Parts: sequence; C-alpha cells; structure tokens
Amino acid sequence: MKRRSVLSRRAAVVPCAALAAVLLVSSCTQGAVATGSVGAGGVGDPLFPSLGNGGYDVSHYGLELAYDVAEGRLDATARITAKATRDLRAFRLDLQGLRVTSVRVDGATAGFSRKGHKLTVRPAEGLRKGSTFRATVAYDGAPQEMTDADGASEGWVKTRDGAFVSGEPAGAMTWFPGNNHPSDKAAYDIRITVPRGYTAVAGGELRSSVTSGGRTTFVWHSGEPMATYLATATIGRFDVHQSRTADGLPLYVAVNPKEAAGSRKALDRLPEVLAWSRKLFGPYPFTSAGAIVDHTPERIDWVALETQTKPVYAGAPDTSTVVHETAHQWFGDSVTPRTWADTWLNEGFAQYAEWLWEAHEGGRTPQERFDALYALEDDDEDEVDGVTYEELWEFPPGDPGSAENVTGTPVYDRGAMVLQQLRKAVGDQAFYRILREWPAAHRHGNADSEEFIDFCQERTDVDLTDLFDDWLYGEGRPDWEY
Repeated sequence: MKRRSVLSRRAAVVPCAALAAVLLVSSCTQGAVATGSVGAGGVGDPLFPSLGNGGYDVSHYGLELAYDVAEGRLDATARITAKATRDLRAFRLDLQGLRVTSVRVDGATAGFSRKGHKLTVRPAEGLRKGSTFRATVAYDGAPQEMTDADGASEGWVKTRDGAFVSGEPAGAMTWFPGNNHPSDKAAYDIRITVPRGYTAVAGGELRSSVTSGGRTTFVWHSGEPMATYLATATIGRFDVHQSRTADGLPLYVAVNPKEAAGSRKALDRLPEVLAWSRKLFGPYPFTSAGAIVDHTPERIDWVALETQTKPVYAGAPDTSTVVHETAHQWFGDSVTPRTWADTWLNEGFAQYAEWLWEAHEGGRTPQERFDALYALEDDDEDEVDGVTYEELWEFPPGDPGSAENVTGTPVYDRGAMVLQQLRKAVGDQAFYRILREWPAAHRHGNADSEEFIDFCQERTDVDLTDLFDDWLYGEGRPDWEY
C-alpha cells in the first residue's frame, strides 16, 4: 500500500472530502427503461461506502487510452464485460471527472447520467439476472489526481514527462469507469497510445508495441483477476530492462533516468527477493513481475504502491521496500481484502515480510522488532523506526474506524505485531504453514479478517480468541503478550 514516508506520516494529517467534493456533471441520452432494479451505488464498504456498485460482477476490462503528454489530455474507450447479479433496468459505474461522450450496452445506445463520481447507465433493454453484458463507454478530458481522506495524492498524477498512475483506494476512477472496489476483480487488456519516445507501462505482460505516425501503442494483458486499485497506466521516458529470473519468470523494469542510480542496488536484488518470497509464501501467483520507478512531484509524499505484477515506486526504492511490495503480490494482489477495513491483511503481512527479511540479512529478528515497539513509552520523543507510542496504538488494525486511517501506522506495524503474536501462539511450524496455505487457499480471490481468524484456528489446538480480540480488535496496548 501507499505507506507514507516517516516524515509525512508524522506530519499532521488533514482529511479531505475528496469523494464528496467530486465534480457534478450531467449528460444524458434517452433510452427505454425496462423493468428491474437500479444497481446500488456502493457495496456497503465500512470505510468507503460510496465506492463500488451493486447488481453486477465485472469479468474483463478492455481499455483503449490515447494520451497527449503535452496537453495532458486523455481520449479513451472502456469496454466492460460483466454479469448481472439481479434483474437490472440500470446500473452504475465509478468515474470521476472526464467527459462521457457515449455509452452503449450490447451494441445498442444506452441512456446515461452523471452525479458526483457515479455514472448511471440505462440500457435500451433490461438486463436479466445471470446474463452477461458488455458496456462500452467513450470518454475524454484531462484526468485529474485526487486527494485521499488521509491527505495523500493518488489517481492520474501528471508528471513532467507523462503521468504517474496509482489507484489506492479510490484513484482508479480518475482514468477509467468501473466497479471501483476491491471485492470485484477482473482481467484486463490495456492499449495505451503515447507520443513516440515515451513508454506506457501497465500490469501483466507486454503483448506488442508498435510505432506509426509519430505515436507508439503499447498493448498489455493481465489474465489473472485484478482489483481496480491495482491497475496502472504509467507513462514517461523510462529506461526499460527486460529479463527473466533463473526459473524463467519474465521481468519488466521501467525506471525514470533520474532515479536510475538510486534504484539500481534494490532492483538488482528483485530476482533474489522473488525467490526468497516463494520459499516463504508459495508459488508466485502471477505470470510476470517487475517494477516501475518514476520521478514524481514533491507532493507525492508516499513511497510505493503494489500495483499488480509491477509495483510503482514514487522514487528510488530501498531493498526493504522492494521486499514489502513483492510480498503484496501474495498478500493484497492475489488475496485481496473483501473490504477496506481488512487492509491489515495486506499491510500486516507485507510489513512482517520486511521483518523476516531483516533477520534473513543478519539484522534484528521479528521478536526483537516486536519487543522494541511494545516497549515504546507514551512520550513524543520516544520512537522506533519513526513510530511513536501514540501512532502505534491509535486504533486497532482490524477496525480502522474511518477512511483516513486506512493507511495508518497500526495497520502496518501493529498488524505485523499481530502476526508475531500468532507465531508465538501456534509455533513456527504451524505459522509457516499459514504463510503458505493462506495465499494458496484464496489465490486470486478475496478474503476478510474473520476468514483469516477461522483459518488460523483450524490449524492449531491453541485457543486464539483472546489473541485476536485484544491484538487485532482491542483498543490501546494490550497488557499481555506471549
């Protein structure tokens, strides 16, 4: 996830009503209204109730994007294949800003209207429950970045040489319409046309790049299911290196030349990090890997995002950050949280992977890192790895409580502490089984905290009730440890 730097995490956070203060646009064409319901504008997420939509499940996004770097303008078409989960006379998509010029459903012109970040589509004929349909949305304009509830920038972020594109938690809707919630994952085919000399990078595998008439079109394919927030279409002047790991996994690494020297040490270890991660977490869940390192504006005060197969780094990463984002390919990308309140299942595991890597490199053990955090005093000057007592125990990782806390310190560090407590409770043998079997059991799917608790309890005779009640959901610092 977009873990912010120590400096920015310790600065005051000013929540922004980014999802409420979206542009209100109205545009419609008339179509026949059939019987059935209007799909809900939201899926009931406890932290982001307006994200996602009910009434359908997306199986595939086909995105055609043409970006004018000089003008910062996008001309695009999204072809969305989905299945209706109820009879629908209308359904909604998430799209912030941009101008919609036409909508078609199964080839027929559809009515549409805009309100906030919701695009309501009214097919000429109703959609029957269980039927598969294809919605085609043509749109254009200058995509804009947005500000998260925690004050961070995301979405389509314009850079001096293109765009840095990241979508967690809501930013995907700044550049394509979709069901913008992690519970609805889909395959992707993305065609990006940019001026000659620029590179456009997305998840998955590069199928082709063809230059004609001063423009180059890059075609990317992601066959494994992917949440909208894990998609990218980052554009710039990159140095690209393609290779394979010792066991044949394709690697695609794109680095802004200004970040090349600072990135080299960490990225050179990516094959090693992947091999080490596979030993811990099981088979790598995707058909390629890599990285995107961009030179981003100063206002991007976070470090990286685990975009699927190719994490995006907002500057040169260190090796521990590469370890963190690589672990996310199992925890977050393959096994994706069912709601944003379950984000600790992403970040706690990725943070714990950093702890394991430090021990692997001869540094502190996970228990030593746990002990140092647990020993923090309620004193603003007392800190461990940039974390203070107040930050660590501000809220329970399993119940962030509000949108601005989704990237908060407890989700990461206290989430990792939960796993260390679990390790001590069940023993190393059972714990390392959990590290491998959990991502295998939910490969390319979604899961939540209660499922994880049940999963762990099934693998031990130790009663884990108090552990999770106190360490995952309890307020403040628990007064006991294993």
